[in-house]
Amino acid sequence: MSPDQIARRRIETIVADIGSLATVTVYGSVTKLLGLLVEITGFPETLSLGARVTLMPDDGRKVLCEVVGFRENRALVMPFGTLEGIGLGCKAVIGQARPVITPSRAWLGRVINALGEPLDGKGPLPVGDISMALRAPAPPANKRTRLGEKLDLGVRAVNTFLSIVRGQRMGIFSGSGVGKSVTLSMMARYTVAEVSVIGLIGERGREVQEFINDDLGEEGLARSVVIVATGDEAPLMRRQAAYLTMAIAEYFRQDGSDVLCMMDSLTRFAMAIREIGLSAGEPPTTKGYPPSMYGEMARLLERAGPGEEGQGTITGIFTVLVEGDDMNEPVADAVRGIVDGHIVMDRSIADRGRYPAIDILKSVSRAMPACQTPGQWALVKRAKQLITTYEDMAELIRLGAYRKGADALVDESVKYYPLIEEFLSQMKSDRTSLEDGFRRLAKILEMPYNG
Repeated sequence: MSPDQIARRRIETIVADIGSLATVTVYGSVTKLLGLLVEITGFPETLSLGARVTLMPDDGRKVLCEVVGFRENRALVMPFGTLEGIGLGCKAVIGQARPVITPSRAWLGRVINALGEPLDGKGPLPVGDISMALRAPAPPANKRTRLGEKLDLGVRAVNTFLSIVRGQRMGIFSGSGVGKSVTLSMMARYTVAEVSVIGLIGERGREVQEFINDDLGEEGLARSVVIVATGDEAPLMRRQAAYLTMAIAEYFRQDGSDVLCMMDSLTRFAMAIREIGLSAGEPPTTKGYPPSMYGEMARLLERAGPGEEGQGTITGIFTVLVEGDDMNEPVADAVRGIVDGHIVMDRSIADRGRYPAIDILKSVSRAMPACQTPGQWALVKRAKQLITTYEDMAELIRLGAYRKGADALVDESVKYYPLIEEFLSQMKSDRTSLEDGFRRLAKILEMPYNG
């Protein structure tokens, strides 16, 4: 941003902060508790959805909550933590109506929770000059810039067959245990993006340190902000982790950086919305997901992508945990219709020991072939043709029912398929650049390649 734009944003932030200051403290009281849902009365008419309320039990604790609905002149709130010690008549303090964060570049290298509090023991987070709304709207469609150049992610199968450009949004779809998180960690470690913002949403607690220390490493962490909300935390924390991840990515995009924003996983974000929606009384639809889930998902994902003129980009990589390996289940279907391509990981490929277990024929990048040179696209088309031919004839070849010489293309696929499979296989510690990937593929296919 230009100095004038920065100054204007700072003034807007100060005005918004002053406007949010309460001239009086408004108290309500708890009238009902049901599961994670708390009903309160005594609030002003200006209280709105998303506003913060702090419950203050007699033991001196403060339990932060968010307004998730209204029923019969009572506000429905849910906690960001546990409700231990909360009872009828407990005092409720009406707080901030517009939750914001104030990040800065000093947040790089830090690990924080969904409330923007440090988890890494490195002291308080510096306060930036510009506030970012957790639920900001996406940039206006008519003011967004075009997608940028190809982004090197260090994974051969993605760089060559599913090239991703700056500002693109991609989903990684698979069942549990097929390798989504490992593939995501390879991208986080080997990307050439200036800044990485990584949201671990509903993650297993024991895997957080493994991801930070082993997968991301010291060098990767230095240019990253990691947001963590483990699976045992309240649904509001898991949902907010996704909003916070996107808000921090938007800050760096606004600052002119090309950002790689990764979330693992969108399914756990959707599950958190399901818990919140059902508790607030929303009607369930397919697999219990409330109607609001689809709108929330679209609003979150649309915030990624290119910014306005003079800003950077947010390249989004989002994992989707496909329940029961059903690629048409509600979350997968909704995400696939929003993002700019999908990477499908197949359990049968993982079972035969090829990692990352990406099914090239079922995956697509909507930035292709426009982002590739004619030589690169020729390599990809040729390799896909050979893979398709071999897999169509695979059963006959394994049974020995195919005779060599019956079809020249099948003969070629039998020759090249094992080499292509080896090319698609990649150890977690191995990095391959964009150009190296295409050169290796050209050598395997015995085709000329000049970039």
